[in-house]
Amino acid sequence: MAVIPTKRARGANALLHTGFESTYGQPPASGYRRVPFVSHQLGATRGWIESDLLGQGRAPFDPTQDVTVNDGNLVVPVDTRAIGVWLRALFGAPVTTGPVSGLYTHVFTSGAAALPSLAAEVALPEIPRYSTNYGLRANSVQIAMSRTGLLNATLAMIGKGETSPLTASSAGAPTAYAAIDRFAQAVGYVGAASDTYNGVASAQFTYSNALDKVETIQPDGEIEDVDPGMPSFTGSLTLRGLDTPMEASGRDGTPRPLVFGWARGTSSLRFSAPRVFFPRVKTPIEGPNGIQQSVDFLAAASAGVLVTATLVNDVASY
Repeated sequence: MAVIPTKRARGANALLHTGFESTYGQPPASGYRRVPFVSHQLGATRGWIESDLLGQGRAPFDPTQDVTVNDGNLVVPVDTRAIGVWLRALFGAPVTTGPVSGLYTHVFTSGAAALPSLAAEVALPEIPRYSTNYGLRANSVQIAMSRTGLLNATLAMIGKGETSPLTASSAGAPTAYAAIDRFAQAVGYVGAASDTYNGVASAQFTYSNALDKVETIQPDGEIEDVDPGMPSFTGSLTLRGLDTPMEASGRDGTPRPLVFGWARGTSSLRFSAPRVFFPRVKTPIEGPNGIQQSVDFLAAASAGVLVTATLVNDVASY
């Protein structure tokens, strides 16, 4: 009996190439970028529906093929350059100004009537195997903040489908950003405008586009499109300081502005919500150590804007 060798792929050598689509569900022919990632769960699945026929004996009949589903999370580093690709997917194209001293300011604003779609080719060079997920739209992003550790963003993506694997890349010669410079948890801050709040032990926030799948009858079994819903900006804070504006907001019911941000050299990133509501919560005492509160929050729009993401770096455009 002959032994058939297998080709094994390793995550360390995997590559991710992304390009924005001009027509939904049609991967672009060029313009791809190689972007860093931590992990991904992209890829189309298509199951089978068990036969329900009776009266033909005990032997089961063939199953029927079900619809195509391409939903999954993508974890990416929160860095100074490539994160702009994902912010564009979440918010739409930014308003960019500059350069000023070699730096550009990109302002991404919630509430766009239409959101872009992109294609993402996953490359496994050892095999070789190249497959492209197309019609991807960004449903949500979640970022957790703590005093230490790596700063990552978890993106929930909804796709239309995936191409059959090829032995050569369809992305041509993807360009890459000059360098990968990650923001660090250790330099994050929570505040309002130019003020930084002390007493925040940890935080996490989620921006969601509340995407709605257009699940119409299609000959290919794929979804027709994905429409944006009403966005939301929610999260939670763990407070060691019991006299913060967030704690006061829970008592008086007045919304407060809230900013999450990071800086690295001359680059920076901040998420700003102008009106954030905090509930009134208990202050439990569970031992001799420091007392802390866990506070959830919910943002509302101001002049039609729920949240803005401002990225300052040396990239001219997204």
